[in-house]
Parts: sequence; structure tokens; C-alpha cells
Amino acid sequence: MLEITRAGEAVLAEMLRRRHLEEEETAAGVAAIVRDVRERGDAAVLEYTLRFDGVALTETRVPAEELAAAWRDLAPELKEALMRAAGAVEAFHRRQLERSWFVTGPDGEVTGQLVAPLSRVGVYVPGGRAAYPSSVLMNVLPAKVAGVPEIAMVTPPGKDGRVDSSVLAAAYLAGVTEVHRVGGAQAVAALAYGTAGIRPVDKITGPGNVYVTAAKKQVFGRVGIDMPAGPSEVVVVGDGSQPAPWAAADLLAQAEHDPGAWAVVVTPDEGWAQAVREAVLRAAASLPRREVVTAALRDHGRILLTRDMPEAMAVAGRLAPEHLELLVAEPLAWLGRVRNAGAVFLGGRAPVAVGDYLAGPNHVLPTGGTARFCSPLGVYDFVRRTGMVYYTPAALTRDAPAVAALARREGLEAHARAVETRGATT
Repeated sequence: MLEITRAGEAVLAEMLRRRHLEEEETAAGVAAIVRDVRERGDAAVLEYTLRFDGVALTETRVPAEELAAAWRDLAPELKEALMRAAGAVEAFHRRQLERSWFVTGPDGEVTGQLVAPLSRVGVYVPGGRAAYPSSVLMNVLPAKVAGVPEIAMVTPPGKDGRVDSSVLAAAYLAGVTEVHRVGGAQAVAALAYGTAGIRPVDKITGPGNVYVTAAKKQVFGRVGIDMPAGPSEVVVVGDGSQPAPWAAADLLAQAEHDPGAWAVVVTPDEGWAQAVREAVLRAAASLPRREVVTAALRDHGRILLTRDMPEAMAVAGRLAPEHLELLVAEPLAWLGRVRNAGAVFLGGRAPVAVGDYLAGPNHVLPTGGTARFCSPLGVYDFVRRTGMVYYTPAALTRDAPAVAALARREGLEAHARAVETRGATT
């Protein structure tokens, strides 16, 4: 468990290959679920909920009064923590707001971009193994800031058929329109295609397990998705200057999420690497979710040794992790070398956990190497942008010859005539 090895090309290639293997293996099974929900609607959703979650339901929607009661009855310290987190998350995301804009040209023509919120979105909040009220805030508040009027939340029920009260309380605080106690690929399919009980949405956001991620990819095109946000990942780059137990704690914090979670250290300091490994093994035994932690570290835990810090940063960029920690003496000095990370945590006093809950930036982040081309969830995920063109007669007369020349070069005679006809009748 948590093998120490040199960060050679073969090792990195194998890690990257295994990263996608589970999802590929689940694709066919997920496709069957998506197709079944599309064809049979609620009946299929309820059957899969019974099969996978062991819960027999007659309907999925959680009554609105249950959300209000969850908030009313929440312990005061949790209520205070959720309100603090909500304030920080909302303040951060308000800085991402885009506005419509317009530019007037020399002959009175106007071009611009219209920015408007999506009409209805679905947010997936993980459940089953644990409750994640923080994920409710991270998914819902950017949508609320964007102005989305309808937000449908789906989350797996517990064994008693209910949704965790802290999750419902967070949904009430954030302003969710409706909550459905259903998870997995069947929830994603229901949001995409709609059922009698769950109306379809325009876009689906939120992290989930390998089945949820595969389902989101398969319904993309029918609806939008934010990103393939699957099992959690952390890569800790260390120079040996920070306490080994800090790195160990952060590895364990990611490993306890899911057996598929990644927990990786990259360092040129072999002595520190060994100290981190020993600290992990000592601390893992006392964790309540040690079975999950053990599975994650066994299958996806690595300590990679490099020649020096520049190589360590290059390896981290190659892995393109969801979370990148720079557990080094001078983190700002290395920030310019960061490539391909969902979020970066600088220095020994900024563990991933503060970003998970209270710092403000979104914790719904690209995983599986998609940080090479995806960004964190944000307000921009909940708006659509529409180009706008208005031309005056003078502007069209000015531009018509160039438009016609380009159109004819592309073999599109009707395009050329569309502008020339207007010029002739002005």
C-alpha cells in the first residue's frame, strides 16, 4: 500500500491508463441503464434504486416541508458553519458574473453578446457512503448567482430511504427548487430525458462515482454537462521542508472519499517520502472509514520520486490532478510552473479541506486528467451566450462586397445573393 517508486515514463503511463480503465469497463452497463430510464421513466428509476441502493420507493421527490424542517432542526453549530460557507462561496462566485455587452460600429451597426441564465439545471450531489452538504452549496450557489430559476437536485437515499438532514438543510439554505432522492446513472438519465416525476433539465452538474461520470458523458448532447467530475484526486508535491504528517493527513482526506480516489505524493526527497508513507500507515488505522481508505491507497496510492523539484512539477502537470498541493517552503516561487490542475493549494497552511468547505473557490473540479482542458464549476457554467448582430443600410452596403466574395469562394452563391439583394433594394 502506497508504494514508493521512481517517476519513470512507464510508471506514469500505467497510472494514466488505469485511471480510465474502470470507467471504460462500466460504459456498457451504464448505457443499458440510461436507455432503460429513457424508455420506461420512473418505473426504471425506482427499480434501479431498489437494486443499487436497497430502497423501495414509490416516488422520488422530497416534500418541501421536509427541507424547511431540516434547516429548522439543524444543530446551531452546523447551521453557523453552513451560513459561513455559503457566504464565502457566494462572494467568490459573484466575481465571475458576466454581463451582456454591445459595440456600435462606424456606420451604426451593432454587435454584441447576450448573456442569460439557463432555464433549468440539475445538480448531482453524491451520497451513499457519506453526506455532502458542502457539495450542495458548491453546485447550487453558482447557479443562483447566475440567475437560474429552476434547480433540481438529485442525491442517493440512505438505507432508510431518506436524504441526510444536513444535505436537505443545505438545499433549503441554497434555494434548491426541488430535491429527488435518487442517485447513480439512473438519476443522470432521469434529469437528461425526463420522467413523469422528474422534468428534464438543460444541463447537469456535480461530481459522482465512475457510474455517474460515465452517464454524464453518455447524455451529453441531449443536455449540457459541466465536466467529467469523478472520484476525488490529490497530488501533493513536497520538497521535504514541511512535516510529513501534514502530507499524510491530506492523502488520507482524499482517500476516505471513495475506493477510486487518487492519493499521490511527488517529491525528490526520498527520506521525506518514507516518512510520509509511515505517517499514512499509522494514521489510517484509526480512521472510521479505514476500509475505504485502505482500498483507495492500495489501488490508487503512490509516492513518486523525482530527480529534483522541476521534475516533480512536470510530473504533477502530466498527472493533471483535481487538487494540487504545493507542500513546499516557498510555494509562490513554484506557482508559475503549475500546469493542468483543477485547484492549487499553496503551502503547509492550505490543506485541500479548507477549499472543500470554506475558502470560497468551487470544489467541483475536473478529474481523470481533464484538468488539461476543463475548469472548476462556476457561474459561467450556468449561463448561455448569444451573439447579436444589427446592421444599418450603410453598414451592409460597406460590407456586402467582402461578404459576397468570401461566400462565392466557398461555393455558396445564395449567401452572396442574400447580401447583394438587400443592397439592390435599399
